[in-house]
Amino acid sequence: MRVSLPAVCFVWQIAMIVLFGVFIRYDEESDAHWIEYRRENNITSDIENDFYFRYPSFQDVHVMIFVGFGFLMTFLKRYSYGGVGFNFLIAAFGLQWALLMQGWFHALNPETGKITIGVESLINADFCCAGSLIAFGALLGKVSPVQTLVVALFGVTLFAVEEYIILDLLHCRDAGGSMVIHCFGGYYGLAISWVLYRPNLHLSKRHHGSIYHSDLFAMIGTLYLWMYWPSFNSAITDHGDGQHRTAINTYLALASSVLTTVALSSMHQKRGKLDMVHIQNATLAGGVAMGTAAEFMITPYGALIVGFCMGIISTFGYLYISPFLEKTLKLQDTCGVHNLHAVPGMLGGFIGAIVAAAASESVYGREGLINTFDFEGEFADRTPGTQGGFQAAGTCVSIAFGLVGGAIVGFILRFPIWGDPGDDNCFDDEVYWEPFVALLTCKLNGSFE
Repeated sequence: MRVSLPAVCFVWQIAMIVLFGVFIRYDEESDAHWIEYRRENNITSDIENDFYFRYPSFQDVHVMIFVGFGFLMTFLKRYSYGGVGFNFLIAAFGLQWALLMQGWFHALNPETGKITIGVESLINADFCCAGSLIAFGALLGKVSPVQTLVVALFGVTLFAVEEYIILDLLHCRDAGGSMVIHCFGGYYGLAISWVLYRPNLHLSKRHHGSIYHSDLFAMIGTLYLWMYWPSFNSAITDHGDGQHRTAINTYLALASSVLTTVALSSMHQKRGKLDMVHIQNATLAGGVAMGTAAEFMITPYGALIVGFCMGIISTFGYLYISPFLEKTLKLQDTCGVHNLHAVPGMLGGFIGAIVAAAASESVYGREGLINTFDFEGEFADRTPGTQGGFQAAGTCVSIAFGLVGGAIVGFILRFPIWGDPGDDNCFDDEVYWEPFVALLTCKLNGSFE
């Protein structure tokens, strides 16, 4: 590790510097020529710069990526450093690679050969990282730092390709990423975990589990994610009614999923006690499932129904499906991403397909229908029914990319060159983190100097 991790970090970061120097430039709203651009386009005030519309949402999304996802993964009693630290590493590398990959697909100027970036590019890069962070949840405690970077490298690449197919070629609407982020990221991580199955993982059973303060730290991550999820889903929607509606629908779905999660968790225990695993995870399932349909006219009570159902489905998954998958399919899913991201994301994609197919001018109005589904240009003749079919197809594409791409990456990670922990040392910070060893030594010696 003393050679491989520094080598990978240095080489890849130098590669990012070179590639940014060749391709990346500021867009017209962040360039010093903004004043001229403003005058040429009759923009009356700096307040109309997209920064002032998008940056508050970017802040919220950024907090979710680094604090929300990071602390949610600190539930393991001996792997808190690894959970939050490797989350930090993946996101810091992934956002740079995402700006390039998404730029090549969406923002490359064919005349200059340059990619222009602005505040919305930063939001999309964070979204791209989210897919790899979700996948990391399935692998938590079982992979080395170098392997996490490989997961991010291929995860961001696959994400950019499937996003281009789903959003550009199929012209699907998926502002909050039920399909392109959660469904893809969940199945990507599950496929890798399945290929990397460890038959002797029981040797690390003493490390697998939580204690009081590790669950409390994980709950901090849950609360950050829960509070900011309306911003996550609405961050890149169209200004105006679409963004407003997305925040409302996500807000309601999240609230509904909390109550059904608590209800089912309590019902399962003979004495009616709650399980922190359910509260930390299943309470977020409503936000995941609303990622696609949130900008549609699903209605407030429809959003509550989605959250109601997702809280039940996700909690049921933690209670019964995860143990079944581990026993029968040899699928070791550390964080339960199958129940929080993969299944709710898949169902969210199909819910979006149904709501899109049911859209009508009587509900949206003609202009509203065109604006919501972007029925313009080559897609001007598309009907809501056809749009619903393409939305469903987009969900299938995300599943296929996740499973096939994850299986390929899993086989790459099986090569014995990555410095991954032994079966008896999984879920333990002592393998990769020096401060933990120093603290442990102090405790054993009875000294904290």
